[in-house]
Amino acid sequence: MPKIILLPVSGSPADAEMFTTALTVAQSFDSHLIALHVRPDVRRDVASLAASDGGMSAGIDTMLETMETDADTAEKTASESWHAFCAVNNVATADTPKDKDITAEWATEIGNQADWIAEYGRTADLIIVGRGEEKWGPDYVLMEAALMDTGKPLLIAPRASELPPAPLTGVIGIAWKDTRESAGAVRAAMPFIQAAGHVTIFTVSEPDAPEDKSHLRLLKSLRWHNPNVSIQALLEHSRPPAVVLMDAAAQAGCGLLVMGGYGHSRLREAVFGGFTRAVMEAAPLPVLMAH
Repeated sequence: MPKIILLPVSGSPADAEMFTTALTVAQSFDSHLIALHVRPDVRRDVASLAASDGGMSAGIDTMLETMETDADTAEKTASESWHAFCAVNNVATADTPKDKDITAEWATEIGNQADWIAEYGRTADLIIVGRGEEKWGPDYVLMEAALMDTGKPLLIAPRASELPPAPLTGVIGIAWKDTRESAGAVRAAMPFIQAAGHVTIFTVSEPDAPEDKSHLRLLKSLRWHNPNVSIQALLEHSRPPAVVLMDAAAQAGCGLLVMGGYGHSRLREAVFGGFTRAVMEAAPLPVLMAH
């Protein structure tokens, strides 16, 4: 079960969406939430910039002061928003396990955020991230580190909406494809699947592809964990596949979508396939991925 949940806290207004999703998960599993804020190593970053461009040395003191001020502000905002959230929701601070309760801790590090997320993530059970501020979009470098460098599942919180969210373990949708990534995502989501009121397996038949009966095997397998499992075949459509999937999940009342994270890592740049990226950016519900 996801007992240890890691939350990368940046100090952005979008952190609130991540907090809300994390609380929902924690309430289901009496989880321990670790809020991690990574402060940039400003002096190292400025020194690297100055070394690559000798012309910057004249303004280096001003740049250093500005970046330190920005880092101070982000750290202060992140800490205050997290502790306020815990206070409002009666989440107690703890560094040792409790019998049955949601607990939390605050952690700070200095350096590269993606590297620290990977380090902390390897000893967590689940990593939850937000989609970032709408004007900037998701932080794909952070998501890449969480998804591909930890071996742990990643839960992407949805953006805030005026509509009330569907229950997380009410109806769960699985975007199934006969791949290792999809199988890993289903395995990672098993605590949610076992607690769900219903599970829908979404499949898409691909043109000229050999007949695939893996969804039938998945149906049979999952019914040993939860008897309320069904299959919904999504027909070929003129619209993008990701849009068809998200519409089907919304119509089914899904509170969680489970799918494999497709892509590869290249020079610390987040490189995801078009389908995965589209779901990451636009899904109106939490999405659990594994790679």
